[in-house]
This record gives sequence, structure tokens and C-alpha cells, in this order.
Amino acid sequence: MLPRFSRRALTWVLAAATALLAPTLTPLSPATAAASTTAAATAACPAAGFVSQHFHSGHNGVDIANKVGTPIYAVGDGEVTISGYDNTGYGQWIRVLHPDGRISEYGHMSRRDVSVGDRVAAGQQIALMGSEGQSTGPHLHLRIWSDRSTSRGIDPEVHLAERGIVLPCTPGSGPRPKPLVYPAESGRVVSARSTDGRLELFAAGADGIHHAWQRRANGDWSEWEALGGPRNAELAIAPNADGRLELFALSGTTFEHRWQVSPSGGWSGWQNFGGGGRDTAAGVNADGRIEVYASGPAGLFHRYQLAPHGGWSGWEPTGGGPADSRVEMGKAPDGRLEVFALNGQVLQHRYQTAPNGGWSPWTGFGEGGHDLTVDHNADGRLEVFASGPVGVFHKYQTGRTSWSGWEATGGPADAQLTSERTPDGRVEVFAMNGTTAMHSWQTAVNAPYSAWATFGTGGTEVTAATNADGRIEVFGTSHAGTYHKWQTGFATWSEWLWLNNSSGPAVG
Repeated sequence: MLPRFSRRALTWVLAAATALLAPTLTPLSPATAAASTTAAATAACPAAGFVSQHFHSGHNGVDIANKVGTPIYAVGDGEVTISGYDNTGYGQWIRVLHPDGRISEYGHMSRRDVSVGDRVAAGQQIALMGSEGQSTGPHLHLRIWSDRSTSRGIDPEVHLAERGIVLPCTPGSGPRPKPLVYPAESGRVVSARSTDGRLELFAAGADGIHHAWQRRANGDWSEWEALGGPRNAELAIAPNADGRLELFALSGTTFEHRWQVSPSGGWSGWQNFGGGGRDTAAGVNADGRIEVYASGPAGLFHRYQLAPHGGWSGWEPTGGGPADSRVEMGKAPDGRLEVFALNGQVLQHRYQTAPNGGWSPWTGFGEGGHDLTVDHNADGRLEVFASGPVGVFHKYQTGRTSWSGWEATGGPADAQLTSERTPDGRVEVFAMNGTTAMHSWQTAVNAPYSAWATFGTGGTEVTAATNADGRIEVFGTSHAGTYHKWQTGFATWSEWLWLNNSSGPAVG
């Protein structure tokens, strides 16, 4: 893959959102990073009441209605950057800048309790509900911005749900519902965030596994570190219930794993996890237990933690599944894991019949192909993409266990696939074969997709992850090494670059 610059513009985005800058070269101290992460991870219910208007194309926020004088609370830790009166429609309003760069905005209040420069904590009262400005009745108008320069907010209900707050909510109530932990993409290169917000990256080469990590959340990258482990392995990564990441590496002859010894901390050595196979995927049950699937010539087997961040079961057969298949996991809106397995002849899936529960039999999901990726829409519905000799197709949930038919999307033939969600909740899909890299994105939340656009030249593997501030970062591999490319705004991207000016591992 040769470095190549690519950018696109979405017609509904009115500004390029260029304030999201490329990673800085100034690392935070461990204490500062830890404090920032704690603040970013904290969330709270903004106000009691009912949702009188949701986020949509004509409404840039969510309205929570209640009587005049109802307390309003900060949805997260941060600094008050605006507290005043707006005569264009808001009346009294407040803005809070959060540690991850996002901004919460509150309008139509009858009273403000904080001033510019104040530091507020999640759940701290900042105002009282009113009906000032352009308002038909007392309510809180809540907006969430991904950064300072965008002209279109992101869905506040999605933002809050990802942090464990589901509207309508009761301020101060608990315990808060735990957000779904969606499985990370598996493959020869994988990435996931540590609890402190830093991305960790692993790439499998002919000499074993290599590791690089962000030195601060949203920041620059370390040097590559050689870890040994299985050669030319397929990788999967998942978080334990206590936040420690765990890495799984499968080759044709061996299966090993290693894990962080503390959240965001160092890593253990390699330990045996089973025999060899073709591919693996890992996901997290609704109760926090990791579950691992692996394919081989006899179909698929699985193994799972007996308790959150605890010991493991033995390997169990799954009753079949496609032999020597590519495997990916998804998580349904109600927390049930779903597994998809694809080889050259058939695509099948099976799913938990209840959260943390038993599994359905394998059922047909489509014809065979080259690779697949699974993601979730902003409303939680799963979406599956599969590549083959005539391009990329997709299929999406229409109900709890019902699916659409397969729909052609175009795109490169026999491509490696990955997907991730943009800061405003739209799914974006990346496809790479030996000659080209392309991407396609939802034109609105839960909406149809754009035409495929060039994203770079060809390579061997691709994966995507989300930075702590919501920006997607894409990692591509080739026989020359490992590259990355990241969002600089809603619709703009950096060039393809080496990590830390080093080629890193070659992935064949």
C-alpha cells in the first residue's frame, strides 16, 4: 500500500470540521491521562422528563420536557465555556467542553447556576428548566457536538446510551445500565482502546506478533515492539469486565493468548489457549464474560469465561458451521452475541437465544465469499457486509431475529473488509484488495450508503478503530509494512502514514 491522500464531502455536513487535528507529539503524564480518562468515562442523566422531540434532520438535538424549574444536570465532567443569553432562539444557555473534546449544550433555561470557567462534574446541577427563547413549552434542548468547529451535532441519545444513560432517565438513579461492548474486528491486524482511551494495535507477521500503542489518548504512537507468539496468526481482541484487554492469536498449529495485567497497563507473556485452526473472533457477553470462537477443518468451536474476568471453560463444539471459515461477531441490541462464519462456499450464522444464554443451531445466511465485517447501526441493529468476486454486498437486521435480503453495494472484488462508526453514529465500511482501497458511508444515521470512493492503494489487511474523541483510525497492511490514516473531521482524512515514522511489520 503506497501512501495516498483522500478526502470526501458529505452534502449534509456544512463545514469540514477541521479542528480535529492529527495526533499531537506531546504526551500526557500518566496522572494527567488517568484523570482525563476518568472524566471522559463519567456520564449522568441530564434531566427528568419525557423526550418530546428526538434528534433528526430538522432538529439538531433532543428535547426533554418537564415543568419550569426542573433541575438540569451536566451530562459529563468538563469546563463551562458559555453561560449567557442568546437572543436568536435559545434564551439562557450553557456550553460545557468535555475532556474527550465533545461539547454538550443546554438551552431554554429559566436559571443558570454556573459561570464561564467553572469546572463541573457529571450529575452536577447547572441550571433550571424553562421556556425562554423560541420554545413552545418548558423543556431542555440538549445538543452534543463532536468538536468546536462542526455545524451539525450528533444524536444525544446515542452519545448518552454509549455511556450507559438511556432516555428518559432519572437523575442520580443507579446502578446505571452498562453499555453494550461491541466486538472488535478480528484479522491479521487488530486494534482496541485501553481504559485510558489509548488505542492499542497488534499486527501479525511471519516472525510473530508486533505491538504499538498510542502514548496518550488521541495522540502519537510508540515504536513497534516484537512480542513473538504464533507466526502469521489470525488475531482477536476483547476487554475483560475489569477493563483489561485480552489478545488471542491463532495459527494453523497453535492458539495462544496474553492479557493486560492491569487496566491500561503492561501485558502478560503468551500462554497456550488451544490447538491450531483457521480464524478466530472474540466478543463480550452481556454479563462481561469474554467468548471466543475458532474455525478449523471440522467447523467451529467456542470457549468462554466462567465468570467475568475469570477462568475459562474447555473448548466445546458448536454443532458444525462452515469449515475453515472467516469468523466475525456482532452484538444484537438486546445484548445477545451473534456469530457469522464465511468460507468460499457458504455463509452461516448462529446467535444466543437470550443474553448470556445458549446458542441457536447454525443456519444459512448467504453464499460463500472472501471476507466479512459486522457492525451496528445507531439504533443497535446489526449490519453485515461480505465481499466476493463481484464486489461487496450487505444485509441488515429488520427485527430481533429477522434480516433483509442481500443488497449489492459495488466496491472492490475479493476485498478485506472492516467497518466502524463515525462520531455521529453513521456506519463507515472500508474495503481493500491487492490493487485498491475504498470506503462507503451512511449518508445519515441509520440510512442508506454512499457510492464507494477511493481511500488509497491496495494492501493485504485492513482494520478500523475509534479514538477516544470519536475519530475513526484505519490501519492497513502490506508486504512493505503497516500504515494508518485517521479522520481529521467528519468528512476529511489524513494521508496514509507509517506509525511513528517506522514501517512496522509486513503482513503477507
